[in-house]
Amino acid sequence: MTGLNCTALPNFSANTRLYENKKKSTKLAINWPFVFIFSIFLLAILPTISVAGEPASSDSITTAEKTDKALHRFDPIATKQLIQGALTAFYTPGMSVGVVHQGEVVFLDGFGQRNIQERRKVNADTYFRLASTSKAFTAAAVGILVDQGKLNWTDKVTQYLPEFQMQDAWVTREFTIKDLLVHHSGLAGGAGDSMIWPEPSGFSRAEVIHNLRYLTPLTSFRTEFAYSNVLYITAGEIIAKVSGMRYGDFIEQSIFAPLDMTCFAGDVPSVKLKNSAMSYAHNDNKGLYPVPRNSIQRAQQMSVAAGGIVCNARSMTKWVKALLSPETLPFSMSVLNAVWSPQTVLTISDSEEEWDNTLFKTYGLGWRIADMLGYKLISHTGTLSGYQAYVALLPELEVGVVVLNNGSNYGARSSVMQHILKSFIPSSKLPEDSPSDWVKAFVDLQAKQEANYLANYEPVREATTLMQVSNKQIIGTYQDNWFGRMLISGLEASKSLPNENHLRIESERMITLKGNVIPYEGNLFKVEWDNTNAASNAFLIIETNFKNEVTGLKMHPFVAKEKKRHEYRDMHFVKQTLSIKD
Repeated sequence: MTGLNCTALPNFSANTRLYENKKKSTKLAINWPFVFIFSIFLLAILPTISVAGEPASSDSITTAEKTDKALHRFDPIATKQLIQGALTAFYTPGMSVGVVHQGEVVFLDGFGQRNIQERRKVNADTYFRLASTSKAFTAAAVGILVDQGKLNWTDKVTQYLPEFQMQDAWVTREFTIKDLLVHHSGLAGGAGDSMIWPEPSGFSRAEVIHNLRYLTPLTSFRTEFAYSNVLYITAGEIIAKVSGMRYGDFIEQSIFAPLDMTCFAGDVPSVKLKNSAMSYAHNDNKGLYPVPRNSIQRAQQMSVAAGGIVCNARSMTKWVKALLSPETLPFSMSVLNAVWSPQTVLTISDSEEEWDNTLFKTYGLGWRIADMLGYKLISHTGTLSGYQAYVALLPELEVGVVVLNNGSNYGARSSVMQHILKSFIPSSKLPEDSPSDWVKAFVDLQAKQEANYLANYEPVREATTLMQVSNKQIIGTYQDNWFGRMLISGLEASKSLPNENHLRIESERMITLKGNVIPYEGNLFKVEWDNTNAASNAFLIIETNFKNEVTGLKMHPFVAKEKKRHEYRDMHFVKQTLSIKD
């Protein structure tokens, strides 16, 4: 099931691979406490390291930095050309980009189309969904409440939400507000996303929080990074409870209004929808096609605190400008230091090591903190099917960049971001083999990712045995403790309807999840969802008792090699009324 940071199985097309491949990490025997301390050490000394790696005097640093800033190579014309190339190469209809440098907006423009069918163009005021770049606003909102003395980062979650409960009682008691924001809960990455996506969700925020108790931990508490959207939703509810306002109202009044940002964390006014970007995806069969389930709606999204804020590039440059000039922020420097402080160690990718000479990479509170060629890099991406966002800052160079688009391939935002950031970094610091064409660099990277995927891909074997239960036995209602009901309906083949031997499955809560149930072998079936953009095909295992009565079902990804982390791992559906064997 697709969501903010998890997608369906990769659907490669030409040079395209969805962003999931980028997130793959290897299991290493790492001394994490040492790595974490070393990361903080590097973060602290970055401003005092010269190009050669030796400590420099304060006078020489000042001179060098002034020289560096004067030697940037940012070229608006070349940037526009690269953006157009990125839209074509990565099947992205439109994009809006803003660049801030030394307190001024030096680039702000729209490219391509926000609506292909209506031939509507993107401009700097076109609205996009921010996806996970919304998380920075949630963390900042908590910080504002800290400034106001209404809570502390280390307060226990149960102090404000007594109903909050994880599977382990000790973890429940010790879980702090900060723990909600740094992705080290012990849950599997993306756990609970099935209650959020595919939209529209049939779950309330209260139900999402209640259902946390049913999600099984994958690692120990506070030991490993695992991305969590449901915990940001939980943080949003604490903001609402402590402030006495709706989450969206608090964000808009406490952050957007002071910064003169025309963005929406609550309902979107109808007049603003007229300049909103439609969401699009791409595959070889359909080409570019709209994803209306993720399009910007008037009503606030249930997942707003995790990834539902709506904004445009013009307003986002005001956010970036304020972050680079903290005295203008609607919260204290103490809060900015807190959200930009390393908390959880992340894996460095090969491309980051090769292109950026990355030495450390961590997650803070709603932000990623790393280094790029010796400069501190503060950033976050946002991904929904049909929207891609990227916000990045190099504070020492006084540079901030915003990229928003309405496609589904990370290559578009990443190539544009690399091109812009690297144009502000002195050429003397760039690797000798640094790409000169970032669109080509990401096309080549995705080709390697595709080759690696195909080399390790193991097709699901063909079925070899016949069904052991009949359709009539399977038809019925199945209940899971937290995901709710799955309904299976269908017809038996007969003399009058010889071709009607099929079953249908649908989720009562997540109405986009509907599909065909196809016999595979024995008590194993294949689920082919109607909307392949919403979810990947799945195995369905029918459970029976000693009388061969159908008692329940479980689901698994339709893959040969199943990973520990998948969306169905905590689901177990029990049949509500047992059927009798024919």
